[in-house]
Amino acid sequence: MNIAPVLIGLEAVIVAVTAATPRVLTVHDTEADALPSGPLDLEQHQTLERGVRDWVERKAGFSLGYVEQLYTFGDRFRDPRERAGGTRVISTAYLALVREQPLPVGTDARWHDWYAFLPWEDWRHGRPRLVDAELAPRLHIWAGRDRRRRERVDLTFGLDEAPWDPERTLERYELIWEAGLVAEAQRERSHMAGSAVASGRAMALDHRRILATALGRVRGKLRYRPVVFELLPAEFTLLQLQQVVEALAGNRLHKQNFRRLVEHAGLVEGTGRVARTSGRPAELFRFRREVFRERPDPGVCFPGAWWGR
Repeated sequence: MNIAPVLIGLEAVIVAVTAATPRVLTVHDTEADALPSGPLDLEQHQTLERGVRDWVERKAGFSLGYVEQLYTFGDRFRDPRERAGGTRVISTAYLALVREQPLPVGTDARWHDWYAFLPWEDWRHGRPRLVDAELAPRLHIWAGRDRRRRERVDLTFGLDEAPWDPERTLERYELIWEAGLVAEAQRERSHMAGSAVASGRAMALDHRRILATALGRVRGKLRYRPVVFELLPAEFTLLQLQQVVEALAGNRLHKQNFRRLVEHAGLVEGTGRVARTSGRPAELFRFRREVFRERPDPGVCFPGAWWGR
C-alpha cells in the first residue's frame, strides 16, 4: 500500500498589545497576510516548539518568550497545492504572547490590529455594526427554513435574545466561512455565487481560522491564568492593565469594579513609584508571583464580573 507523503508545518500566532490595540505579527504571502510559518526540519529541530521558535527568529528577527501549543490543523486541501497533487500539510500552531518590538529593517513582517481580521469580535464600542447590518441578515438567508441552522446562527452570534459568548471565536469564523461570507471561502470554492461581505482582512490558507482559534484560547485563559502580564512591562499602571484586558476581551470593563477585582485577587502590588504622564500621576504596579501559591486559578476576572451583552 502506498502511503501519501505528509509535510509537517509550524505556524506561530504572535500577539502583542500596544497603546490599547491588540496586534498580531504577519508576514507577506503571495496572496495575503500570513502567520510566520515554516516546515519542521526533522534533522535540525529537536522539538516542534524549537522549530517554531527557529522560524520566527528567521522571519521576524526576534526570539519568543511565552509560547504554548495551540492546535493541530490537518484538514484535507487546507493547502491548495494539495489539490494539484502536492503534499498534504498538517500544521501545529503555537500561541506566543510578547511585548511589541521593532522589526528588523528589510523584513516583510508587520504588526496588524487583529480585529482587522476578525472585526465582529470587537465589542469595545458596543455591538459591531457589521453583525446586524451584514452578517446576521446573510446568515439567516443562508440558514433558510432549516431550524438547526437558524439556531446555530443565533447561538453563535448572540442573536434573537441569545447571549454572546466571547470564547466562541472559532465557531463564529467557521460559520461565516461555511456560509461563504469571507474571502477565503470564495477563494477555495470558486463555484460559489455572490461575494464575501466586508468581513475583515483576508489571510493566506486557513490562517484566519488559526487566528480565531488563538483569540478564543486567550479569552478563555484570561479567566484562570495571569497571561495578560506577559504583554505588559515589569511595572505598569492599572489603566494600562485594564486596556490590555479590554483589548484581548473585545469589551469595555467598569473601571472601579475592575480595579477592585484585581487588587482584591492579589494579582498586583504597588511599587511606591508613579508614572510621569501629561495628566495626573498614576501609581505603578507589578505582578505578584506569590499568587500562584495562594490559589489555583489566578485569572484577571471571575464569572459574571465583566461580560455583558
